[in-house]
Amino acid sequence: MTREEMRAAIRPLMHEERYRHSLAVEREAERLARRYGEDPEKAAIAGILHDCCKEMPLEEALQIVGQSDIMTEIDFREQPQLIHGFAASLVLGRYDVHDPDIQNAVRYHTVARAGMSRLEKIIYLADLTEEGRDYPDVAVMRRLTEESLDRAMLYALCFSIAKLTRLCRPICRETWQAYNQYVLTCKEEK
Repeated sequence: MTREEMRAAIRPLMHEERYRHSLAVEREAERLARRYGEDPEKAAIAGILHDCCKEMPLEEALQIVGQSDIMTEIDFREQPQLIHGFAASLVLGRYDVHDPDIQNAVRYHTVARAGMSRLEKIIYLADLTEEGRDYPDVAVMRRLTEESLDRAMLYALCFSIAKLTRLCRPICRETWQAYNQYVLTCKEEK
């Protein structure tokens, strides 16, 4: 399936704003991939498809993930905003995408994890920094993505964890493990 066909296939699955976001993530992911020596085509495909299950009913997403071998302690009924990446990574075959790098980039674009590949970091950060994003510190996030993927990941994880703690929301193990890794990685860079 071509990228154009993928765009057409996801269009009916989401509202207009989500669709525009997906196309913006595609562009930003491709740009970051070129900057950091990653495969721009893989990044663009992951960008297009990363939210293909975002508006899927929770029960359907739970069924998809429940029938897989994914192991996580995340209670998706308690944290339904996290399931779409996991579900999307499992339905990529519908778009003729079977590449494990793309699957992992889509799977972890909301929670992160320790040991992320460069492509995984690019998709995580492209999702946060695409041109339509407007939140406190987005300019800082954009600047950091130009300087270092690891420092940008640490900043993004600090931002996310701070928001979750302010809201008294659970923080999944994958996110904590990613945070711990980037704290140490960035400390070693200094």
